[in-house]
Amino acid sequence: MGAGGIHPTAIVSGGANIADGALIGPYCVIGDGATIAAGAELKSHVVVDGRVTVGARTVVHAFTTLGGPPQHLGALKDDAELVIGADCLIREQASIHLGTKAGGGKTVISDGAFVMSAAHIGHDCFIGPGAVVASNASLGGHCIVEEGAFLGGLAALHQRVRVGAYAIVGGAAAVDRDVIPFGSAFGNRARLNGLNIIGLKRRGTSRDVIAAMRLAYQELFHGDGVFADRLVAVAAAHGEVAEVRRIVDFIVEGGARPVLGPGRD
Repeated sequence: MGAGGIHPTAIVSGGANIADGALIGPYCVIGDGATIAAGAELKSHVVVDGRVTVGARTVVHAFTTLGGPPQHLGALKDDAELVIGADCLIREQASIHLGTKAGGGKTVISDGAFVMSAAHIGHDCFIGPGAVVASNASLGGHCIVEEGAFLGGLAALHQRVRVGAYAIVGGAAAVDRDVIPFGSAFGNRARLNGLNIIGLKRRGTSRDVIAAMRLAYQELFHGDGVFADRLVAVAAAHGEVAEVRRIVDFIVEGGARPVLGPGRD
């Protein structure tokens, strides 16, 4: 490693900001506008293209591309930025693109996220704290993956899909609708397969809370009447349970896509 933690084979633009204590490995290419925080490490052959911030102690493995022009007709790489938080782990051959002005100006990978090998995260996506994007998963533009959610290997998210907090999307699932917090989505096309019970137990959720969530789920997705009325009834009957309230709020907030259910229209 050369002076300042930069390997002599790395190419670092004079317009990049490399903090003391950052490590830039062999054959990395760091362009203008990049900011690499103290304690961050780029292993080797990493390309950082455009206004990209890599947070403290984040580790990026070989042949990953951070930034670069969005895969969006008419968008330029200088339209916006990519912000990666602290303590993230990004494995080999991942690609994470810059945002677009039209999409809010920013792609965000929050603190503690884990992006596995060959995953793709498109422009203007938001990956929440502690979320996991497994190998070869692919996210279209503007997707939101909330904190603690898990996307299985080869999963595909249509643009503008939301995945709620602590939900799980199974491997090779094709998701074109929003997945509720704590939900479990599997299949091509994906269907909602109940709650992520294993994840809830791992988080230490009490039996009473899980029982209340199961009851609310049954009433919401398998009850009588129209969905909007069932949603109001569930909020009234179980709204004191924080996890149920989070599901209700997610649905009420809405997005560009409808909410994924157990069946298909």
